[in-house]
Amino acid sequence: MSDDAYVLAPGAGDVLEMGPFRMTVKGSSVQTSRALTVLEAEEPPGFGPPMHVHEDAGEAFYVLSGEYVVHLGGTEHRCPAGSFVWVPPGVEHGFRVGDVASRKLNIYVPSAMEGYFTALAAAASGGTVMTDDELTALAARSAMRVTGPVPEGYV
Repeated sequence: MSDDAYVLAPGAGDVLEMGPFRMTVKGSSVQTSRALTVLEAEEPPGFGPPMHVHEDAGEAFYVLSGEYVVHLGGTEHRCPAGSFVWVPPGVEHGFRVGDVASRKLNIYVPSAMEGYFTALAAAASGGTVMTDDELTALAARSAMRVTGPVPEGYV
């Protein structure tokens, strides 16, 4: 844990390559004393995870560029650059990237999901394609419950 203030320059942070998408760690649990996790996501058109629930943390999205289609409570929301989305813990949600490559900040409060994305990056770097069952088990270890099918091309 750290109580030190810090500044990251543009483009700085640990990069996690996960095949079709990448995350850059902007604020880790160690850097923020577990207060939050901030990840910058870069994702291709049509990309998105399965519908899911975070049991232990709220999740926010801030769209930096492009467009995301966010699914909350059975409603679809088109979210262009500048949009902000808040998903409290326990709320089912998912998203798809729109027609162009897009970027967003993922913010987890308190810190969460770092182990999940690190494990996906390790599998991708080793050339491993995870099965749906392996992804579901990994999600469960990160207090994330998968509620929908894993879409083709996720990892």
